[in-house]
Amino acid sequence: MNADEQAAPGFAPRAVAVLAATAVAAVAVDQWVKHLSTENLDPGEPVRVLGGLIYLSLLRNSGAAFSFGSDYTWVFPLITLVVVGVIVWLATKLRSVPWAVALGLVLGGALGNLGDRLFRAPGPFQGHVVDMISVFAPYGERFAVFNIADSCLTVGVCLAVLLELTGRQRDGSRITKQKPAAEPRAEEQA
Repeated sequence: MNADEQAAPGFAPRAVAVLAATAVAAVAVDQWVKHLSTENLDPGEPVRVLGGLIYLSLLRNSGAAFSFGSDYTWVFPLITLVVVGVIVWLATKLRSVPWAVALGLVLGGALGNLGDRLFRAPGPFQGHVVDMISVFAPYGERFAVFNIADSCLTVGVCLAVLLELTGRQRDGSRITKQKPAAEPRAEEQA
């Protein structure tokens, strides 16, 4: 292990603060957009934006993406609580700001949709998530209708995968590939 690979003990307060601020910002923006959507969008009249690239179509989703698991709405809050627990556990050794952003986006996205599951109709642990962004066509005709929380989750997971693939660790270290020692040439062996 080289010096870049040695893990620093504990967590960095700055990284945890970035994680928390990112999560709070994600939840705040998500809930604000959901509020604006439920107050201003008519479920039967999508709003065309950017020449039809985006449609604002108010939907309430009892399931996950593409309405998967609609009959098991109560499971999603439980999964979210596990995700939150894992992120809190990861934060105990978090020293990387890029990882803090990734985990903060995932946490904020998870909490944004959890709020819908807990506090929206038809009731606690069965609430329907407010979705409103549809790309290329209204009502998810070409792609799932999503919200800001879903976007935060997706970007956070993609960033985490990118950080893993580039060797960046949550503790702030970086795994570097060591070049194998060169074989001595034949004339050097003699």
